Amino acid sequence: MATLEQPTVILPRAPQGAFRNEPFTDFSQHHNAHAMKEALTRVGDQLGHEYPLIIGGERVRTSAKIESRNPARPAQIVGIHQKAGAEHADQAVRAALKAFETWRGFSADERASLLLHAAELIRERKFDFCAWLTYEVGKNWAEADADVGETIDFLEFYAREALRLAGATTPIQYPGERNELLYIPLGVGAVISPWNFPFAIMAGMTAAAIVTGNTVVMKPSSDSPTIAARFMEVLEEAGLPPGVVNFCPGSGASFGNAVLAHPKTRFIAFTGSKEVGLDINERAAKTQAGQIWIKRTILEMGGKDSIIVSTDADFDAAVAGVVASAFGFSGQKCSACSRAIVEEPIYDTFVERLRESVEKLTVGDPAENSNLGPVVSEGAMKTILDYIEIGKKEGRLLTGGKAVETPEKGYYIEPTVIVDVAPNARIAQEEIFGPVLAVIRARDFDHALEIANNTEFGLTGAVYSTDRAKLDHARREYHVGNLYFNRKCTGAMVGAHPFGGFNMSGTDSKAGGPDYLYLFTQAKSVAEKL
Repeated sequence: MATLEQPTVILPRAPQGAFRNEPFTDFSQHHNAHAMKEALTRVGDQLGHEYPLIIGGERVRTSAKIESRNPARPAQIVGIHQKAGAEHADQAVRAALKAFETWRGFSADERASLLLHAAELIRERKFDFCAWLTYEVGKNWAEADADVGETIDFLEFYAREALRLAGATTPIQYPGERNELLYIPLGVGAVISPWNFPFAIMAGMTAAAIVTGNTVVMKPSSDSPTIAARFMEVLEEAGLPPGVVNFCPGSGASFGNAVLAHPKTRFIAFTGSKEVGLDINERAAKTQAGQIWIKRTILEMGGKDSIIVSTDADFDAAVAGVVASAFGFSGQKCSACSRAIVEEPIYDTFVERLRESVEKLTVGDPAENSNLGPVVSEGAMKTILDYIEIGKKEGRLLTGGKAVETPEKGYYIEPTVIVDVAPNARIAQEEIFGPVLAVIRARDFDHALEIANNTEFGLTGAVYSTDRAKLDHARREYHVGNLYFNRKCTGAMVGAHPFGGFNMSGTDSKAGGPDYLYLFTQAKSVAEKL
């Protein structure tokens, strides 16, 4: 392994043409399905391995452990991880600070090359990474493939964006001067990633930080540390110097808060719940002894996302879009449709067609590629089932509503639809993060827009309508960060749909967009008199 005393040599890799999204895998093709089954067997033989913390390139073991378990088969341990505590926070930040002194001096070409090499390695092992996602968080094949593809997209896109940023110039050259605009790194950052996109979001935030010259203390969710450990292996194989990324699963209340409070922590990139995001924002705002900067927060939080179905919508497309948005990955997406707002004239017909479509969905082991796999944990299952009971009192249960028992005692819940829900009901306002859809009746399109905007969130939304005037009205008035017309409200594509929301959905960071890397840099203007 390279050390900072023996400088790392990163072999140059130029981007191959303009950015293109990684294509989805067609699992209806026999060779792809066969490759996925082989990967599940191959990765299945590696379950239960123990992984160390990695701090400054050193492997660290702790007495306390984190066990990552397969939510489809909770007795099956996916990985055993060391549990970083508050006592490791200073060690990790200082290792990152030491690495920063050298890493910030690497050229944009070198840092971009590392991301491109990592993308190549992941692409070569795509099915294995899909299998890890299936085992660790219960993604079916298509959802796992999309997560891996988005990871590759982030690495490829941010590599190109870093090169573009390195070539930035001032808008004009003032007469008699040479003017430069340099985007320089911030320093040491904390990357706190979620379990629902444990590869793409974790890797995307980390890649954006390091490609701009920062160093990172990476704290993945305790529900999904194994995929982060596997990504760490890829980064090291690609030539990452020690200390640039420090892999530290641990408790948010102890290790995470200690890193947040550290005076040398310069920024925090977080994706997760509103409650945790607001707590991070508050803690980061408190100036610590020895701190000489205002800590920057990059926060992606929750959503309560709606799809409006207008009287003039393509009915088949609207039903399919609502079902895919509400129940893909069992509704465990901040972008998931948790509210369908349907205009009065078509409400009853839409509800019946929705019921027919939802009842065709299969629930079962994601390794067997069911439509819906498990929710992530026993605690999540209990919370979701509690919300369903609340929903039964606030509306009419159309279909679903129960846990699904399996011999392996997986955390399965039926896809659930509750209709005739009032716009201000709890299940129409609070983020449930599970396979639960509330259907709300609207008098007309203006009323539907009013309902869509009545939550504290503002992440994603969609409108199904063939009326251009309605779409133009929604373009102006529907207050969300990601708005989609005549398509589902999930599945943002890197480069095409910069992702981030308004209000309590976060700081509108627009991951996968042309502005994202600016959040990990500071602009330095240099003027030289000629």
